[in-house]
Amino acid sequence: MPLTLRFLGTAASRPTVERNVSAIALVRDGETLLFDCGEGTQRQMMRYGISFLPADIFFTHFHADHVLGVIGLMRTMQLQDRTEPLRIWGPAGLPKFLQQASAFTGERLGFPVIVGEVTPGTPIPRQGYSIIPFAAAHRGSTAVGYTLAEDLRLGRFHPDLARARGIPEGPLWGELHRGRTVTLSDGTTVDPADLVGPSRPGRRVVITGDTRPCDTTIEAARDADLLVHEATFAEEEAPRAAETGHSTAREAATVAKAANVRQLILTHISARYSRDTSDLEREATAVFPASSIARDGLEIEIPFRD
Repeated sequence: MPLTLRFLGTAASRPTVERNVSAIALVRDGETLLFDCGEGTQRQMMRYGISFLPADIFFTHFHADHVLGVIGLMRTMQLQDRTEPLRIWGPAGLPKFLQQASAFTGERLGFPVIVGEVTPGTPIPRQGYSIIPFAAAHRGSTAVGYTLAEDLRLGRFHPDLARARGIPEGPLWGELHRGRTVTLSDGTTVDPADLVGPSRPGRRVVITGDTRPCDTTIEAARDADLLVHEATFAEEEAPRAAETGHSTAREAATVAKAANVRQLILTHISARYSRDTSDLEREATAVFPASSIARDGLEIEIPFRD
């Protein structure tokens, strides 16, 4: 089951020639989830082959560089005669923001918009996975990040052992793989534990949005497959990062190291580093070697651990 992440916008505050403002598409088994929707996101979706029909949009907070693109995107959905519901999620204040945004979309939308205010720590359950909001630390805003956490997977079934036990291939194999004891035609019962390995973890992807380094991110990202963390500044601008509620590349790498993640990707890059991110990458990899800098259009596939 493929799980891919596509960076649609990686700039902080304003677009540059190289980078658009914040938006990330997460595509799981054909279902598209959009995290933030900065100005111009729909053009980036066209450019990088992301569907205009996301199932959900998740806002991390309501600063302009993370939300303004939703007005144009919803208008395009209307022009394309969308009828299926659009689910929009965000921290406290989401209904007020959407009421203001709807004034710019023109005529009444021809599809339902389902609004969900999220609470940190309260999962949004889906088929085979959950989206779990967590509190971020961004000045002047109620901000959250999101974890996509897949359910545990079934253990690995061992067909050679099943054949050796005389269990015919077919429905009984499926029953055993699902953890159910079966009875053979001769009355023998077979315990699934004899043929199926332990449950295997699903994948976990964590997206912070704008934030200072904080314990809530470390806990949310513990042992995650991928952490996407903002890194607006290099260490030379650490006081500026603290003043504005952002992180440096070194600080983001420190979070990744503390959380023991497998991979760190840095985004939300200040315009001053837009063309040359070498300082950011050097500072991050010195702390956490499995660090890299996102660019617009970058696609990452997240494999299963085994």
